[in-house]
Amino acid sequence: MTILFIGGGLPHGAYDIALLRRIVSVDRSRLAVTVGGYAAIAVLTAMLWMAFPLVALVLFLTVAAVHFGEDWQMLDEPLLRSAAGAAVIAAPTIGHQADVSMLFVEMSDARASVIAQIITAAAPVTLLVTAVGIAVSWRDGSRHWAAAMALCLLLLMILPPVAGFALFFVFLHSPRHLAQTRVILRDMTQARWLMTGAALSGSAILGWWVLHRLGSSRIDQNMVAQAFQLLASVAVPHLLLSRWLEDRLHRPESPNPMPSRVETAP
Repeated sequence: MTILFIGGGLPHGAYDIALLRRIVSVDRSRLAVTVGGYAAIAVLTAMLWMAFPLVALVLFLTVAAVHFGEDWQMLDEPLLRSAAGAAVIAAPTIGHQADVSMLFVEMSDARASVIAQIITAAAPVTLLVTAVGIAVSWRDGSRHWAAAMALCLLLLMILPPVAGFALFFVFLHSPRHLAQTRVILRDMTQARWLMTGAALSGSAILGWWVLHRLGSSRIDQNMVAQAFQLLASVAVPHLLLSRWLEDRLHRPESPNPMPSRVETAP
């Protein structure tokens, strides 16, 4: 399941720079600065895992809640969207609090068990907000999304945490964003599309491996913990750039407007 959510989910952020080039006219020097900044944020986040893993864990969970909340455009209040996004993180604690706590500890240190307890306490509220979002989606006609999200939350509560997250990340969240990206990059050939996703995802994995070799004593040896740390390292720059790009795409003058809703069948 770890291999599944890395191999199947990581590529959905591999098109950020291609989207930037499509939406904003930049010369080579500005593009190089942007790519360098993107990579620098990823590296700094990875180094944060080595130096201050508990801080990195809190940052990762916050970024994940905000990013997953972006799927809930039918909720007008940003705080409610973030709460719905946090439900993906909180749902596994309903039936597997000990496993979630153990994973958090493996990713950082023993103090992370307190974070798991806080998330468990917040789980009912986040799930209630998400239930409202599902009802609104169903009422407004997004029934594929509503049914798929309801199923994912059920699986997140029933299945082991890594398995439930992998299914959500690979079969719902990632395809939804890839579908939006494919609409904007519609003139990119299939071969180039696949090559871009594979090359940039592979570069992220290779970069993490290099950092692991350089600081192996400071990074947990557990493969699952490392996979989540890798995901967190690329999630921060992905969120920052994707939010900026989304704002540009929703401007009326944008030449490539973002589709307001892309259905992903469960």
